[in-house]
Amino acid sequence: MFIKICGLFRDEDIDFINEARPKYAGFVFSKSPRQVSTALAQYLRFRIADGIIPVGVFVNAPIAMITELYHNGIISIAQLHGNEDESYITQLKRLSVTKVRQTRIPEIKVIKTLIPSMPEWKKQIPASADYILLDSGAGSGKAFNWESLKSVKFAKPWFLAGGINIKNIKQAMELNPFAVDVSSGAETDGIKDHKKILDLAAAVKGKNK
Repeated sequence: MFIKICGLFRDEDIDFINEARPKYAGFVFSKSPRQVSTALAQYLRFRIADGIIPVGVFVNAPIAMITELYHNGIISIAQLHGNEDESYITQLKRLSVTKVRQTRIPEIKVIKTLIPSMPEWKKQIPASADYILLDSGAGSGKAFNWESLKSVKFAKPWFLAGGINIKNIKQAMELNPFAVDVSSGAETDGIKDHKKILDLAAAVKGKNK
């Protein structure tokens, strides 16, 4: 099981994750208190320790924007929170394949976000997505009814998000997601908290032992 710490926008945030070593680090490019510009994301991304995978979070973003960030090495995965459908993801993957300095860049990996409280959400899983992420709603910071997932069999690796914090992360891990995704639960007063990040990462690593 892995952990993703999302919503990084300060030098200190990078210092914290470099110490905690989550599998994934998230930069939010959509409207949010944690939103980063391309320039800031580039600066922060290249301070991230080797082995931590940078993920870009988008809501109905132009495909060209995502592919540019990918080709410039700022993100390795696109996490989509809007109305992006099968056609959008297929096009994004196709356009992400290119050559840079004679090196072939493979197609981008995609995490597609779904909201289990929405009707027939299981039918909305795009075949071309590499992962799915289950959330209560973009940026809500609240947990949904996780019990509803216990009987669901997923064909793709899945992330659990929405209101995860140090108090309930053990409950989240009992569902055996591929990864847990934490943002506000790793903060105090809207700012990433060093101790919370370390404690959350340690909890997940402890699960893997």
